[in-house]
Amino acid sequence: MKRVLMRRGSMRRGFWAVALMAAATVTAGAAEKLSVLRFVVQKEATGKPVRNASVVLHPINKKGLQARSGVQLKTDAEGKTEYDGVPYGKLRIQVLAHGFQTFGEDYEVTGPAMEIVIKMKRPTEQYTIYGDTPPEEKKQ
Repeated sequence: MKRVLMRRGSMRRGFWAVALMAAATVTAGAAEKLSVLRFVVQKEATGKPVRNASVVLHPINKKGLQARSGVQLKTDAEGKTEYDGVPYGKLRIQVLAHGFQTFGEDYEVTGPAMEIVIKMKRPTEQYTIYGDTPPEEKKQ
């Protein structure tokens, strides 16, 4: 009989320990605020959607350094994509799409939902410091 009582006491202590740990986990999870980010990627010149653009999200630490981890999303036919569960704080967003300049900017996630519209630019003419002299003229 004594053994049975000891087991019940041990079971009660174990139950309360598990219940307290579960409550602490739920409380800690509730303390971190999360956001839903919606992205719209458009052509700057026409405002038309950019399909299949790669949207990369990198968290930024308190020192301003980009984390090695990240999430990559792809836009749909309407140039839209979204990601749920982004913690509040700084976030570096990069967008890559074929035929467009790479976009990159830092954002502060501060609300439960954010929509970010990104205007993609076509590549501009590149300049050189070496001049435009054709190679044949240099040989003379």
